[in-house]
Amino acid sequence: MIRLDLFQRRYQNAVLLKDKNSIDFSFDEEQFKKEEVFIAESAEMKAVKKTAENIAKVDATVLITGETGTGREVLADFIHKCSNRAHKPMVEINCAAIPENLLEAELFGYEKGAFTGAVSSRKKGLIEKAYHGTLFLDEINSLPLAIQGKLLRVLETRKVKRLGAVNEHEIDFRLLAATN
Repeated sequence: MIRLDLFQRRYQNAVLLKDKNSIDFSFDEEQFKKEEVFIAESAEMKAVKKTAENIAKVDATVLITGETGTGREVLADFIHKCSNRAHKPMVEINCAAIPENLLEAELFGYEKGAFTGAVSSRKKGLIEKAYHGTLFLDEINSLPLAIQGKLLRVLETRKVKRLGAVNEHEIDFRLLAATN
């Protein structure tokens, strides 16, 4: 299927070229995927887009700031899709939406018997699920102080330790964070 806006753009181009009988439906899928997530019209937003493309090439932690509704998540998704990690998962979590007592288990995972309810199984944390990909923490300003310390240790050592685990293990991910 072809999105209607893409079809409309091609139709308008055909009309401008006075060639109504032939509308080319071939397109560069990789370019389309990038354009689909970030549309910029103003000079300022085009500059933001260009900066994001440049940042995507560097494997560094990025903090995106902006008011609610300004598209922080869209920008993070664009950075991920333009990066060399685009073929791996982008794991997203809204730190304000998960209760504090569950957030640590969600981020770091847990081992069998780590707490009540973890008797029968172990679970990978979101950091582990982002292996070789990108972890996007939205509303990172809502992250509890104790978890901030553990996350800082993960960023410094590139090792993660599940709740109830004895050993740490190596982890490779890129962190994108956003706050208002």
